[in-house]
Amino acid sequence: MTAPARRRTLALALPLALPLALLLAGCTGTVNLEAAPEANALACAEISVRLPDTVGELERRSTNAQATAAWGEPTAVIYRCGLPPIGPSDLPCFTVDGVDWLLDDSNAPSFSFVSYGRTPVTEVIVDNDVVRGPEALRPISAAVAAVPAEMRCLDATDVFGGGTVPGEEPAQTPAPEEQTGAPEPSGTPAP
Repeated sequence: MTAPARRRTLALALPLALPLALLLAGCTGTVNLEAAPEANALACAEISVRLPDTVGELERRSTNAQATAAWGEPTAVIYRCGLPPIGPSDLPCFTVDGVDWLLDDSNAPSFSFVSYGRTPVTEVIVDNDVVRGPEALRPISAAVAAVPAEMRCLDATDVFGGGTVPGEEPAQTPAPEEQTGAPEPSGTPAP
């Protein structure tokens, strides 16, 4: 192709390419998020570089704020790092792949999960109509686990005693006769 022919082809293709590029960019726009107060913490960077490209079947999207991430079109999972530390809470707590998470279901079916016992605190907001919380938390927990735990959630059985460790069978308390092999004293002395 000669130079003038190339110029004509580019001159014709450029006006068509620009609207097409803008149309495609509009389909996968940047997700506007607000950075958390401590988003510039080094630990947030350590976590952020480990975040997965997909959560479930949702592809990661670009965001406009430091230490944030989003997955899905429309957005179904949002991640933010650098929230202020939290103390004891009455929110339910559970562990996913070694990371403790507090669950706030006050905006169901949008659930907010906040890491517990790690600094900085991370938040994951999940649209439960699109992806289930544990499915979203598993790959993100692997990244959050890069920051060592300083505390862990306690269960009522940790405070009050008793209970079982998940995966263990509960201990059977023997009947009083089985404990000593003899019947309980009746309170009257034997002759």
